[in-house]
Amino acid sequence: MSAALIPAQLLRVEAQLREGRFQRWLSLVAALSSTLSGLEVGYEHYKGSYSQPVMYTPVVLSTVLAASGAAGFFSRRAATTVLRGAAAVTLADSLAGFFFHIRGVARKPGGWRLPVTNIVMGPPVFAPLLFGVAAYLGLLASFLRRENDCGGLLPKPAHRNHWAARIGRAHERIGWKQDLREGRFQKHLAVVTAFSAFFSGFEAWYSHYKNNFRFKAQWTPVILAPLLIASALGAIANRKVAHTWLPAVSGLALMDGGVGFFYHARGILRRPGGMEKPFYNVIYGPPIFAPLLFAACGFLGLLASLLRREAR
Repeated sequence: MSAALIPAQLLRVEAQLREGRFQRWLSLVAALSSTLSGLEVGYEHYKGSYSQPVMYTPVVLSTVLAASGAAGFFSRRAATTVLRGAAAVTLADSLAGFFFHIRGVARKPGGWRLPVTNIVMGPPVFAPLLFGVAAYLGLLASFLRRENDCGGLLPKPAHRNHWAARIGRAHERIGWKQDLREGRFQKHLAVVTAFSAFFSGFEAWYSHYKNNFRFKAQWTPVILAPLLIASALGAIANRKVAHTWLPAVSGLALMDGGVGFFYHARGILRRPGGMEKPFYNVIYGPPIFAPLLFAACGFLGLLASLLRREAR
């Protein structure tokens, strides 16, 4: 590809994002994030010896969601049926997991009367909600348009008594589904970015707190998370913030997640035995995929900055 064609390709991709025509690629992103989340949950629950049968559900559902996302990449029908169903069930499971983790903290000695100690030493409170981010992306993808979908010559009429509806053009009410299909959900995605940044930042704080913030780099996600939350909330109220501060801070979060992944992988390699004992060191070393989940918050913010604002 010549250098002259690169700007044209970037403009084409930006137009597809802005118009909500990125169902295939978001389905693939959902599949990849579900795979990473499933691996993270799998070995965290392994540490808990799968003491409760419900601990198997996110592992199974992450596999189902990953397969559904891959199917949605290749098939429009799979994206609007199988992927949507798998994502909805996985979202419900993440909420159930949140309840069980809160209950797990309450059941530790002292319960919520010793919040810092029991949150740090108990089950990760917000981890199930971070697991739900992949499901959210899958559900979102199921409502979008395909990359090559131009929508025909004329849009569907918004009122059922419109003359076009009487000659076979089924009417389409103007509502949230249409906003999603046409890429007008910037404020909605900014809200999701703020929540996911809070969950991920909190998880990073208490994970690094266990290690007494031994390395200065461990402070970076703790500092960036509030900045990302602030820029995402600012983007809800102000279009200019959505196009300036939000992508800037989101880009930093993406890079920080990549750097964190490197440090976590290095931490595993430096454990006794290194990769000669990969299973043991991945299980009991630093959570290798956790930084990538923080990077996913940055991805959500970048995606929000490229979208159009809601019609209302």
